[in-house]
Amino acid sequence: MGSQRFEDFIGFRCWRRHLAFILSFLLLSAPGMPLQAQPGPRAEGLLARYAAMQAPLAASPMGRPLLVQSEELDGGLQGEVFALIDQPFAQVVQALSKPGNWCDMLLLHVNNRRCRLVEGEGGGKAVELAVVRRYDMAVESAFILQMALRIDASAPDYLLVELGSENGPLGTSQHRVQVEAVPLPSAGKTFLHFSYSYQHNTLARLASQAYLATFGRHKVGFTETGQGANGPEYIRGLRGLVERNAVRYFLTVDAFLDAMDAPPAQRAERRAAYWYAASERYPRQLMEFDRATYMALKRSDRARAQAAP
Repeated sequence: MGSQRFEDFIGFRCWRRHLAFILSFLLLSAPGMPLQAQPGPRAEGLLARYAAMQAPLAASPMGRPLLVQSEELDGGLQGEVFALIDQPFAQVVQALSKPGNWCDMLLLHVNNRRCRLVEGEGGGKAVELAVVRRYDMAVESAFILQMALRIDASAPDYLLVELGSENGPLGTSQHRVQVEAVPLPSAGKTFLHFSYSYQHNTLARLASQAYLATFGRHKVGFTETGQGANGPEYIRGLRGLVERNAVRYFLTVDAFLDAMDAPPAQRAERRAAYWYAASERYPRQLMEFDRATYMALKRSDRARAQAAP
């Protein structure tokens, strides 16, 4: 075979291989033969946690597929909630990816008395919370916590929302809220992971421990530590404290999602009613006020927000 004929033959074979590749791609991409979408690495990680938690979620003592965990970190605390949400992933993304919705959520926590969306450092959004130490304290006594808001809804199968503040009140710092969500194969369901953490200095830690050993000695969290004469015994101390707060904050997200199908004029009242009713399911951990008191506080908070310039 001459050199020119050999080159023509080799060129023809290369061209044929390229044509076969292009045809294969077009066939796979054709209607009726979709490419199988693979979850991204972050979605895979959360789905793996869901797979490991399916049995505990189904047997959860919380009365719904929900688990609460906590740990003492080096110089801080972290509380986590894992929950199966009876909402489509697309609806969860729609609700949680809008910065303006976060004040409506966070204001449901009984100790959060004022919230507004502001410009943060670097041009990003932040939420500015006015938080009282006890629900019955005047809003004028609240401390201000500004948390940078970062929302990543770029993946089709994973949502991440983070709120963070480097500084906090009463010897605390590094306040972090993180919400992750992934769609589940079960139609219309979403797996959600909520995390709340912060750091505290030695003085703040000792003050919290002193309070929990005296006035707050009856307060408990959600992790069962054993069985007593009257039923389960629950974690106390600092881990109990962070578990209570993590669940209260998780319920603000849960309540917002529940009210999305209500008429717009009814959503605020429905969210507050849902938050209280959900908290009421755990009286030993969360009930320190009656429904009338809570609903009146939140109506007052909403009126204050509407009157603000």
